[in-house]
Amino acid sequence: MSYFFQTCLLLSTMSGNQLCTDSEILNRYEFQEVHMGVQWRIVLYATDKPIANKAAQNAFLRVKELNKLLSDYDPESELNKLCRLSGPGKPITVSDPLLEVLKKSQALSRETEGAFDVTISPVVRLWRRARRQNKLPDPTRLADARAKVGFELLKISEQNQTVELLKDDMRLDLGGIAKGYAADVALKVLKEHGVNRAMIDASGDLVLGDPPPDSCGWKIGISSSDALQAEIDRFLYLHNIAVATSGDALQHVVIDGKRYSHIVNPHTGLGLTDQSRVTVIAPDGTSADSLASAISVLGPVDGIKLLTKKPGTACLILLHENGKIKSYESPCFSRYEVDQNQQ
Repeated sequence: MSYFFQTCLLLSTMSGNQLCTDSEILNRYEFQEVHMGVQWRIVLYATDKPIANKAAQNAFLRVKELNKLLSDYDPESELNKLCRLSGPGKPITVSDPLLEVLKKSQALSRETEGAFDVTISPVVRLWRRARRQNKLPDPTRLADARAKVGFELLKISEQNQTVELLKDDMRLDLGGIAKGYAADVALKVLKEHGVNRAMIDASGDLVLGDPPPDSCGWKIGISSSDALQAEIDRFLYLHNIAVATSGDALQHVVIDGKRYSHIVNPHTGLGLTDQSRVTVIAPDGTSADSLASAISVLGPVDGIKLLTKKPGTACLILLHENGKIKSYESPCFSRYEVDQNQQ
């Protein structure tokens, strides 16, 4: 859920389109398509255009297929069919991708004590309506919606490959993890076509493969401010890793003089009131995407504490406190940073 990278992330462009490495000429190719309601971009290096085209087309095709499984907007998606068909005593057999995403979601829910929770859809839908109407949800309706939320109400049987919703009228929302998962799969498809030097940009959720030729990594620019047109002032060189950001600079509402985020706290059913931006580095897109969502709810202290238990992860958190922006970093974040003059 890292739309914020659209304004605060810079992908380096290489000088020239042809670069030589390991005795072969690799050309830079870029492809764009809209999937999951957002712009996706693939940047890759390949020996010729037919190879690049085939790899990118198949990667985008797989993303499209995954959206048919994981979307909470498409009424005919496997996810929404599960929500319609399941209920107490009604386990439903699901596909491998949906089972995998739900298993990973449940694991993070347990680790965060529900700060990340894919059963959140009933309150998210109510909050979307409240934002449109510019007023807080009716307390009775909010209580009814919250009664259908709780990761412990989602029963997964890995052995039987089934999922059971333990209350009627539950709904699932994979918005905090599906994009990262799909980006992971897209990069895997590219590698199956022999393309290892590649980057998947799912509207700011980045999954990075091997670095561009003659480079130590993909150069990622971030900002120390969360203003919409903030200047890029920090740079990371990354490869074979993922980055995601969660923030509300573009999506928030002021109700009765109080600022609320579009990001909903599963414990309250209301939008977050702490204005923050969370950037997470993790071994894969699934983890980066979901951790960025979870840490937005947990806050900097508990969020950074969570990452100390997860090797290969790091985060930068910008939090508005008393009219100023305060920066929090996990101990490992600086290891990925380079001097801005480095080429």
